[in-house]
This record gives sequence, structure tokens and C-alpha cells, in this order.
Amino acid sequence: MEVRFAREKEDGRMAAVVHQRPPSTAEPPQRAHRISANPKQDARTKVLAALRTRALLTTLAAALLFLASASGAFAQECLSCHSDASMTDSAGHSIAVDGKKFSASIHGSLQCSSCHTDIKGYPHPEKIAPVQCQTCHADQQSALSGSVHAKSSQHPCTSCHGNAHEIFPKSDPRSAVYPLNVPKTCGACHSKDGVATKDGLPSVYPLYMDSIHGFALSKEGLLVAANCQSCHGSHGILRHTDPASPTFKANIPQTCGSCHAKIDVEYEQGIHGHALAMHNPKAPVCTDCHTAHAILQPTQAAFRMQSTPICGNCHQDKFSTYRDTFHSQLGSLGGYVETARCWDCHGAHDVRPASDPASLIAPANLVTTCGRCHAGANLKFVQYQPHANARDRKMNPGLYYVRLFMNLLLVSVLTFFLIHTILWLIRSRYEQVKSGKGGKNA
Repeated sequence: MEVRFAREKEDGRMAAVVHQRPPSTAEPPQRAHRISANPKQDARTKVLAALRTRALLTTLAAALLFLASASGAFAQECLSCHSDASMTDSAGHSIAVDGKKFSASIHGSLQCSSCHTDIKGYPHPEKIAPVQCQTCHADQQSALSGSVHAKSSQHPCTSCHGNAHEIFPKSDPRSAVYPLNVPKTCGACHSKDGVATKDGLPSVYPLYMDSIHGFALSKEGLLVAANCQSCHGSHGILRHTDPASPTFKANIPQTCGSCHAKIDVEYEQGIHGHALAMHNPKAPVCTDCHTAHAILQPTQAAFRMQSTPICGNCHQDKFSTYRDTFHSQLGSLGGYVETARCWDCHGAHDVRPASDPASLIAPANLVTTCGRCHAGANLKFVQYQPHANARDRKMNPGLYYVRLFMNLLLVSVLTFFLIHTILWLIRSRYEQVKSGKGGKNA
């Protein structure tokens, strides 16, 4: 009683103080009067609000727990049959589900009926409707419908993502679309005896695995190395003849440049990049020189030995004159890998005409360019013409006539000695017959 009386007395004094205090100019007098009218009621209101909030949260938590338990119970009911590893349907296809792998998969939180919507209970029909992945994955289905894999009968989602009950996020090493696993996943179709080869497409999986990208990914484990998805995309894969495809010729420098940024800039500044920008269909892009899948390390002997013929596919006139030079003869006949190739003098990606001051073969830069291999090269040394054409009288008249003279001299000498040898043979036989030493068959 005393405690209650003291509390009410204290409340009375506080109320009296509030009544004596003038209303604040910062808020309306009505609000000051309302706050001070019944502080016990305000406190009770706050307590009731807190209790209601707590009750609501408790109810929501209970509902979630109930749904989770119901989902788990439903899954367990399905697994009571489908956990049998030997379980198959009438066609002999496995319909077994590994409960542990499914619960750890990206779909582990879903109910079975979330995908198998026509199953309402047990027993369920023997033949059930196909799962419609687009119900949840509408964006992916939209991209897929316009791609080369649009025929779902040949390319169901599971052909890339694996077992429907064991799908993991793409960042999970267990996923079929994890960067290290993508080549093997695509190679299931794009390799010898795969679905793609039966449709007339080449087997590219072994080529990729032997390339610099495949080696970096499979041997070095570099996740940043380009895989199939890096160049072709994932769901919206288009044919290389489609202008919207990242592998369309005009788009290839940009596609490769997403990884090789510095090289892409150099290419765009070069004569090849300018030609492509002018929509020249003959302008070479990355895949014309490096191929698409069998890409080699540029420092490897195999690439250096084939690099000059690659350039010769377009520059046939220059290639024919290069083959007459010491550089070519040393490389092709002697197999000397380090001899100068086209890109040693002209550059690899930032190829510019000789009239460009920034070109490696500009007159002012020749001493430096040649000096990288020939120490002590000077102005007289660089007067050598690597593409001199002895067959062009207008371009190189001196060389043309020297070549003509040497060819005539060679033909004359060979013709003279051929006639000389024939006459010598005739005379020898005549002498044998005349002297009687030739025998009865002379």
C-alpha cells in the first residue's frame, strides 16, 4: 500500500510540474497537453504494441517451421520409394534420388511437388508430366528458345546442368557448369560420336583440351582461363553467322578482348582493326590467325612454323617473295625456329603500314627493328629489301635482269654439256664398232 501511494504521489507531482510548465514553442500546445495527460496509459499502449509484435513474429516463425516440417515430411515420403538406387520407370530410366545430395543441392529447400506439379499424393500416376523449368527460370528459357539449343527434346536442361536432383550453384566445384567442368559438359555433345558431330558439326572438344586455354584450365586450374561459356555464352548461344552472336566475325575482337584487353586495343589501332571497322569482310580477326579452338602458345615452335603461311593466306604476293629470302629458306629447309617470321618485323597485333611513323617497318624505325636480331645493324644494313621481287621488272629492274642473266647462263651451260655428253657418247660407240672391240652385238 505504501509503495502504491508513493508511486501515485510521485505521479501527481510530475503531472503538476507538467501543468505548470509553459507549452513549448517547438510543438503545438495540444500535443504537450496530450503527452502529459496520462503517462500511465502511454506506457500501457507501448507494452501492448510490443506484445502484439512479439506474438506476430512467433506466429510467423511457427508457420515457417510448420511448412518446413511439412516439406521435409513430404520429401521423406517420396524418398521412402525413390531412395532405392535400383528404382527405374517402365522405360528402364533411373528414377532414384539420393536424398543427401538433393538436400545439399540448390533445389534442396523445395518440395517435390514444386517441380512435379501433377503429383498431388500417393499413389501417383505412373506417367507424369515433364518438369517445366521455365516456371521459375523464365529468363533463361527465353534466351534458350532463340538459341541453337532451342530443341528441348535434344537439349533438355539436364544435358548441361546434370541430374535434376543434384544441381549445384555454378560456383560449386560439384556443379556441371563450374568453370573447370564446363569443357567436359559441352564435350559430351561436341566430341567424337557426340550429338553435335552426328549433325555435321566438327569435334572441337579434343582441340580445345590441347589448346593453351584448355591447358590453363585443366592442367593449371586457372578459373580465369577461357572456357566454352566465355566465348559462346550459356543459354542464348547463337550461330557464328548471326550478327548478334559473340562469335560473329565482326564481334570476335570484342569477345576476345574481354580477357585480352591490351591486345584488343592494339588490334583496333592497327591496319587490320581499321579494315574491320570499315566493314571490310576480308579483314582478319583473332580466329583467322589463332583459330577458334586449337589455339597454340605463340612462342611454341609449332605456331612459329605455321605463322608465315597463315599470313600468306591473305598476303600471297608478299609470301611468295618472302619464300625466296634467306629467312624463309633457313626456317623451312633448316627448321630453324628462331628465324624471322612476318610478325617479328611487322608486329603481331598493332600492324601498321610503312607510311605510319609508329610502324615497326617505318624507315626511321628499321634500324631498331632489325637490330633486335641483328646486333650492330646500321642504315646500310637496313637497305636490304626483304620482299624484293625478281620477277617484277618495274619494281626491281636490276634484280630482274640479274635473275634473267643467271637463268640464261644456267640453261646455256646445262644445254652445252648435255649436247657435249650426247656427242661424246656417239663418238665412243663409233670407236668401239670401228676397232672391232664392241663384240657381235656392237
